[in-house]
Amino acid sequence: MTGSETAVLREMRWWDIDPVLRLERELFPEDAWSRGMFWSELAHARGPGATRRYLVAEAPGADGSEIVGYAGLAAAGEQSDVQTIAVARPQWGTGLGGRLLTELLKAATAFECAEVLLECRVDNTRAQRLYERFGFEPIGFRRGYYQPGNVDALVMRLTTDQPVRGSDEGSEDG
Repeated sequence: MTGSETAVLREMRWWDIDPVLRLERELFPEDAWSRGMFWSELAHARGPGATRRYLVAEAPGADGSEIVGYAGLAAAGEQSDVQTIAVARPQWGTGLGGRLLTELLKAATAFECAEVLLECRVDNTRAQRLYERFGFEPIGFRRGYYQPGNVDALVMRLTTDQPVRGSDEGSEDG
């Protein structure tokens, strides 16, 4: 059984913010989200007017279960945005990133979004390969998007009238 198969995906809750922040700071030390950013996103993820979907992936750890991944999507009208997706380094190559992305795409469908957009660091080729496997296509750049490192973002788009690809394929990508 791979790490991806043993991880359980569930809705992110407020008590997950601290462990998610630890993983966020480890993976994205220069441009990590703040506690307030996660609180704000989770505030829009509950109730009848919810416009967000945030998930965590939990796996068995030495001291019980631990969060080994997380992902979030924001919806507005017919468009949604992958806000964040991250997988702990020991889980890279297990398919967990693909599982998280699949769930976000299901949420985009539930929100009745016609397209899904995302930004990805131009130097993050691992993530770009994952998104391309699912049918995302590059559509532009946002110069200096990731601060304070002043790293450009590659903007990618998936239209949801296309069949979702890659969700059941094994890969070395997150």
